Amino acid sequence: MRIERDFYIRKTLIVAKELLGQYLVRKYKNRFLIGKIVETEAYIGPKDKASHAYSKKNQPSKLKIKIINENWTRIKKYVENRENFIKRILRCKFCKVTKRNLAEYLKGGHIYIYLVYGNYYQLNITTFKEGYPECVLIRSLEPIENIKNSKGPGNLCKELKLDKSFWGEDLCSSKRIWLEYGEKIPENDIIKAKRIGIDYAEEYKDKLWRFYIKNNKWISKK
Repeated sequence: MRIERDFYIRKTLIVAKELLGQYLVRKYKNRFLIGKIVETEAYIGPKDKASHAYSKKNQPSKLKIKIINENWTRIKKYVENRENFIKRILRCKFCKVTKRNLAEYLKGGHIYIYLVYGNYYQLNITTFKEGYPECVLIRSLEPIENIKNSKGPGNLCKELKLDKSFWGEDLCSSKRIWLEYGEKIPENDIIKAKRIGIDYAEEYKDKLWRFYIKNNKWISKK
């Protein structure tokens, strides 16, 4: 059963934990590539200094509007009301809007994907309300069907054949990628840990916003 919008538009830390055990399904060349989510990281911009939306200085409103307008054709089918979308972003103090991270401002249930070091992609799922830059990074999958090496965010994107064409895609309506309900993971089987590779994030590098299933061998790092 496909996971619908209500699941994603809740608070990000709740979604990050409850994504554990759910199935990520990718339809590719008449095959289904399926993995169980076993590790996630929450990013809660703009207060989160590890978030792509965080900025030490408040980005000028004119620049935010310019970036939104220049990229409107990429996101317009996913936005309910353009005026309200822009208003929410402008109210977000110390938010940074870029061509890359604009998808992060879509309402919960959309894909925010980007290239890292020009080498591999990372898959994020937006959370909470439209206009609020929050998301969950999918760090690792346990292979279920037609995938093998899905440990780590780069590997899972390669296994699922994910690229920049998925930027902004709606998991609630897409015909090529979606999430389905899988297992409910008991609270005492969920490990909380520091996120990986964010030493620059000052006090936010110590937040226990990474979640993984205890004793699962597909975790990228324990």
